[in-house]
Amino acid sequence: MVQNENKNPDGGAVEDPRQSRGNQVIKKEGRVIEALPNAFFKVVLDDGKEILGFLSGKMRMNRITILPGDKVSVEMTPYDEGKGRIVYRLK
Repeated sequence: MVQNENKNPDGGAVEDPRQSRGNQVIKKEGRVIEALPNAFFKVVLDDGKEILGFLSGKMRMNRITILPGDKVSVEMTPYDEGKGRIVYRLK
């Protein structure tokens, strides 16, 4: 007997929580103003708000260097608008 993992006992499909989480990401751009320890940075967003940004895992793995003055792309959640994940260094 093969059991289908993507079905509810009621017969409906189960939603993957990782897919629904991706829809809640807010993407913004900003400029790094200060480098802090442990790959944290102070970032001023284009709308003037100052947040604490941290490097994403892929940027850490690939050793992407971020310096003060760099323009970056940041992903934020609607739950904590004071923090953001730096996902891309813009040219």
